[in-house]
Amino acid sequence: MPISANQERATLPGSLALLLAPALLFAPVLLFALITWQVAADGPLVRLDERLSRVLVNPDRFSELLADLGNIPVAVPVLALALGYVAVRGRRAGADRWWLPVAAAALLMALVPALVVPLKALVARPGTPAEPPGTGYYPSGHTATAAAAYGCATLLLFPWLRTALARRALIILCAVLVLGASYGLVRRGYHWPLDVVGSWCLCAVLLTSLWLFLRRATAPDRPRCPALEPDPHGSP
Repeated sequence: MPISANQERATLPGSLALLLAPALLFAPVLLFALITWQVAADGPLVRLDERLSRVLVNPDRFSELLADLGNIPVAVPVLALALGYVAVRGRRAGADRWWLPVAAAALLMALVPALVVPLKALVARPGTPAEPPGTGYYPSGHTATAAAAYGCATLLLFPWLRTALARRALIILCAVLVLGASYGLVRRGYHWPLDVVGSWCLCAVLLTSLWLFLRRATAPDRPRCPALEPDPHGSP
């Protein structure tokens, strides 16, 4: 059966994204390994990181509020609301595996402390001069919490949005929240810049893996999702 122009335009971006998926996984893994090695070995990147931190650190109330976006009591409830919404919508839509995206996202969120806490103990990086003496600052747990919670919520909600404008707004909101928390953590002096970048890399791998899993595992149910159902009136 021939494919219409609209169907082709809808298919190509997804196909291109799947082709880029190995790079989306491989590049963050390599960068994370490089940063972790440099931090553990006190390499040249650490010197640059410390100089950059001295330039960026300027504690104020606004940066502290931004850093709070990575707190568990702030980020995790946002994900919990998304989990509940998607579970209800999926069940009402009659999806056979409505629970699967919810369970996968919850598992990913649980993996974050399971990965970050041992890495903190293993690398034992000291904190910035703005923090009390101590170790365990790499990678940034607050950054990982923000990226995982807001990223999972975005991946779950994205298929249920009906318009391209709403989907773009959701992605932009997610990026603003994660980048805002990251900037606040560095600006306030809670973390070195490389602590934050390391968490970005770690969560990029986790979120890309979740996206690939959901595409494969929920493909049979996709036509039941309102955002993906064809418009009977033929509007784009």
